[in-house]
Amino acid sequence: MYLDFHTHGKLAKKLPFSEEYTRWLFSEAKTAGLDALCLTEHFNTLGFAQIYQYIKENSESDGETFLFHGLRIFPGMETDIAEGGHVLTIGPMEAILELNRRLEPYKEKGKFMCFEQLRDLFDEYPVIVGGAHPFREGGHIPELPEKQLYRFDFFDLNGKDIAENRTVTEQRTYELGRRYQKPVVGGSDTHQAVQYGCIRNRFQKEINCFSELFTEMKASDYQTVISDYAEFQVKTAGVLKCSLKEIHALQGDYVSVLLGKNKE
Repeated sequence: MYLDFHTHGKLAKKLPFSEEYTRWLFSEAKTAGLDALCLTEHFNTLGFAQIYQYIKENSESDGETFLFHGLRIFPGMETDIAEGGHVLTIGPMEAILELNRRLEPYKEKGKFMCFEQLRDLFDEYPVIVGGAHPFREGGHIPELPEKQLYRFDFFDLNGKDIAENRTVTEQRTYELGRRYQKPVVGGSDTHQAVQYGCIRNRFQKEINCFSELFTEMKASDYQTVISDYAEFQVKTAGVLKCSLKEIHALQGDYVSVLLGKNKE
């Protein structure tokens, strides 16, 4: 099973949810060779609950995951913390949706929870918690107190950062994992389908529940595979994302343009 631990279902968090765009993303994930993904949408994105309602209504439930036309989806969320940085959370859909509702007062910049408070909240639910792109500029996850760093369940080897500097990103992220004895798993961090497959994790069997997934992670029973074209994929996805956002800003239909619906 090829699994991507860090993905998004929207082009950008300030844009409205688009069923067509999300459906296109998921279909392209299969084309890119993924069997499964963790949908770690931003906790303060527009239409957070809409995305999961759409998945629930258009998927087959399988354990704690959802099969969307053959693509296995592990529900999740990406949350900002007051110290600077992002935290990934994956778990049962009901837990993710309830957590998102409880975080409603903390979704604006200046009101984000500190990590200790956020982790205390997450501890009330059966979720797995990871440090997203821990060394990205503007983030301060490695500077958290050691007591708090030990509370992460995994760290994210991020596709965007791999594309910028693979050697340094791998060295620093794996060292962080070794220091705190936590798994390191690959996540593309994509909002745009071209980026799927730049990094993925190969598990030996199909998994449909979070306890089993976490067991495999802790046992290091997986391999993280980085594409030879990761840098090209990430840069191309970035250019396309900016172009589509500009179309939207000019009041155009970026989904129709993307899918070629405007052809004469």
